[in-house]
Amino acid sequence: MFDFKYFTPTKVIFGKDSESKLTELIKEFGGTKVLIHYGGGSVVRSGLLKRVTDALDSAGIAYVTLGGAVPNPHLGLVYEGIELCKKEKVDFLLGLGGGSAIDSAKAIGYGVANEGDVWDFYDYKRTAKGALPLGVILTIAATGSEMSDSSVITKEDGLIKRGYSSDFGRPKFAILNPELTMTLPDYQTACGCTDIMMHTMERYFSNGGNMEITDALAEGLLRTVKKNAVILRDNPKDYDARAEVMWAGSLAHNGLTGCGSDGGDWMTHKLEHELGGLYDVAHGAGLAAIWGSWARYVFKDCLHRFKKFALNVMEVENKGTDEEIALRGIEAVEDFYRSIGMPTNLRELGVEPTEEELKLMAKKCAIGVGGAKGSAKLLKEEDMLAIYRASV
Repeated sequence: MFDFKYFTPTKVIFGKDSESKLTELIKEFGGTKVLIHYGGGSVVRSGLLKRVTDALDSAGIAYVTLGGAVPNPHLGLVYEGIELCKKEKVDFLLGLGGGSAIDSAKAIGYGVANEGDVWDFYDYKRTAKGALPLGVILTIAATGSEMSDSSVITKEDGLIKRGYSSDFGRPKFAILNPELTMTLPDYQTACGCTDIMMHTMERYFSNGGNMEITDALAEGLLRTVKKNAVILRDNPKDYDARAEVMWAGSLAHNGLTGCGSDGGDWMTHKLEHELGGLYDVAHGAGLAAIWGSWARYVFKDCLHRFKKFALNVMEVENKGTDEEIALRGIEAVEDFYRSIGMPTNLRELGVEPTEEELKLMAKKCAIGVGGAKGSAKLLKEEDMLAIYRASV
């Protein structure tokens, strides 16, 4: 195992009607004027936005609003939010929604607190020295951005999707009410469950250090999400299943399931970022579409982990060679994805890239990771292209 730092300062308020604690939390963390940042019409249709603004009005907390955050959130809206915050002298950010609104809010926070172009952080040219404080009311269990240090933004010019991680971006508080996720379309719920599992699997498939207790936590989390994703497929209003998935989403991406490792592999995410940037696909679905091709390409180089995963998470039969067991585990993951309506290749995702587009994605991915990346297997541009081709 490796030494590690575990820093998770976000205060979590979990359960029914937990959003009623909003104003006291904002005051606790020093907010006097708030930017409410959200996505499309769901927070309006559900009444959540009005409940939030009514609560702020009653508490005497000033606010301005900025909607429009979309999946694969855009840099242009981030710039708009930065200017609005500076103009209105905003000192606290509130993200309403899922990862898109939260990630966009994090980027706005970096842009207000630091001079220069905020894209420099996502382009790995410099590091943030601070951020506006951020609180979150989560409505989609998926990205784990409500407790993580990371955010992902898409630059429209060139369709470049990049992530940036900094402890300054960790939310001060996260309000998690599973009831707020009950109006989600089934597809979004399934995408969220896939993303949650992938955050854990990225850390699990590592050739660099492991801890027994971390593995046990990761395996338990994966089995829990797998079980409850099927329950929600059949009964989307099941509160307990919603709660299990929501809490798993936070734990999957707050660093817990990577303690003692080298940080994980992360190449499925990096490969998907180029899919999302070019085709604007749902992140969880993009991950499901690319994972099987990645897994078959790398599993022999990380065979001990793939075998353990097959036995302890996918619960395949312990029979045959290690390679046969590992492959059955990969097949079991794809069977699970299909059972909840997720794609297992690009055709099922609705994407039919040309050879030139495959080469473009591989080139952009290699640039984005600095030439090569991966812990299960170190991947270079030619490897990335081979995986993209296999996923068609």
